[in-house]
Amino acid sequence: MADAGRHPKITLHTMSEVAQVSGYVGNFKARIIKKTRYVVENECTACGDCATVCPVVFPDEFNVGLSSRKAIYIPFPQAVPSSYAININECMGRGCSKCIDACEKKCISFHMSDEELVENIGSIIVATGLMPYDPRAMDEYGYTRFDNVLTSLELERMVNAGGPTQGKLIRPTDRNEPKTIGFIQCVGSRSARQGSEYCSNICCMNTIKSSLILKEHTPDIQIKVFYIDIRAFGKGFEDLYNRSRKLGVQYLKGLPGSIEELPDKSLRVATENFATGTVQYHDLDLLVLALGVKPAPGTQKLQEMLGLQLTPDGFFLEAHPKLLPVDAATRGIFYAGCAEGPKDIKESVTQGSAAAARAIRLMHKGRITSEAITSEIITEKCRSCGKCAQVCPYNAITVDVKAKTPAIVNTAACAGCGTCAAECAFDAIIMNHFTDDQIQQQVNSVLSDQAESKLLVFACNWCSYAGADFAGVSRLQYPANIRIIRTMCSGRVDSKFIWRAFENGAPIVLVSGCHIGDCHYIDANHWTVKRVEKIRKKMTKLGIDPERLQLEWISAAEATRFAQIMNKMELLRQKVTGKEISDTIQIIKNQPKKLT
Repeated sequence: MADAGRHPKITLHTMSEVAQVSGYVGNFKARIIKKTRYVVENECTACGDCATVCPVVFPDEFNVGLSSRKAIYIPFPQAVPSSYAININECMGRGCSKCIDACEKKCISFHMSDEELVENIGSIIVATGLMPYDPRAMDEYGYTRFDNVLTSLELERMVNAGGPTQGKLIRPTDRNEPKTIGFIQCVGSRSARQGSEYCSNICCMNTIKSSLILKEHTPDIQIKVFYIDIRAFGKGFEDLYNRSRKLGVQYLKGLPGSIEELPDKSLRVATENFATGTVQYHDLDLLVLALGVKPAPGTQKLQEMLGLQLTPDGFFLEAHPKLLPVDAATRGIFYAGCAEGPKDIKESVTQGSAAAARAIRLMHKGRITSEAITSEIITEKCRSCGKCAQVCPYNAITVDVKAKTPAIVNTAACAGCGTCAAECAFDAIIMNHFTDDQIQQQVNSVLSDQAESKLLVFACNWCSYAGADFAGVSRLQYPANIRIIRTMCSGRVDSKFIWRAFENGAPIVLVSGCHIGDCHYIDANHWTVKRVEKIRKKMTKLGIDPERLQLEWISAAEATRFAQIMNKMELLRQKVTGKEISDTIQIIKNQPKKLT
């Protein structure tokens, strides 16, 4: 951190918040609000005279409330920059001014205000970190009721030599050294009822590390760990686990069912012995909750600002878990550390290095090459309605609706999903390599012979098409009469492709793509849902069975699901009569206007 602060080509904006990001890869523009310190950071020598005279005392966040700090303070030792800051919400202000009088450098001023900065950026690395789970929401372990229940973070600060107790472990109630300590694992993790269902990755090894430190300081201390599973999966982790057990740490499978406080403020924990099926009681001087982790508080806001995707767990979703593990779906944005999921230090450093390398690879040439699969506006057909700009998940299209100027596509930002072309009512957008004519000719070719016996499937390149490929590689059995037309995204499937298929005698049409929330083009498949629902309503009005148009989500890893859905589609096809097909063809041909 200190090296980064001294580096001539690194600018650190501390106490700052990104308010807005606009632009595209190679040409991002970030608006940053830099909160004032009320201290001129370049002149402050961190002598501490101001903090000495400050009369206001508050809990120290860095020590998790186990010690106190003043209203003017340095957030933590070795902070960069090494300058004091005033929390104006805690400070008594000019009515006190003791810090101003004590400062020999005269670098404290209450007249300072927030600054607004604008930075031009080529690429962005999102490294938002994480937040520990708040155990107050899971109070069956008594965190808010019993003084001798601590969190793993509080224990970390307590046993640290620079912590509030200079590394000495004490009980909060009597400040005596505890002789028996219990750890409860997965607090806030792997639970459908409270907290999160995912594994927080770091809790098991953090507890093992803490047990080794405690045994090193006090070899006679008794440590009991109540766990669901010990997940020591990393390099050397199993060795640490075995070392902990050899030192006498007891690992007891099962989480406590109840906790009560004894008259001497000790804690009695009831657990089930899985071997005997009996309830056992453990008396502990101190109980430590191994906290899980959750996404950083600003994740949702940043996701909306940058047009990123989130997993169901609330972390950022990478473009591809294997091929592009640090890339966002939006080009020019990368992930590092726990922004993408819970990680330990080693994994975070590895991913940070990978993200930096990806950004360098993208930017070092000074120019950016764009993919050939991009949208192109036919200016003479464009009516400047603005629909294309509305549906573009990458904000790659700009159009002045009031001035009625044709839309413009930024090819550097366009990812080629084709949603704009599918939504354009005036056929004013060409999707290069997936043009309307190319796809409609495929529909015509597929259904040119014995159309009533075929299943027509529109499959997105990244998920459902890959799922079909995986099903074939896995040698799964499914009907041989399916005919797949590949598009980059289900959002590219124009309504006229579907009507053309029914007009050519298709008994069943399936539109398939990535699961909602997992779309490789952020939220393009949301427009697929709206389009399919609109077509189904139109089919009902025309007297066509809407069940003949199906929409399914299939991931690249769901080969079995692909085969099951194809079998389901075949059963639906067998129910469609020849009369239904011929009537549908006649209904569509008799429409006075082209169906869209």
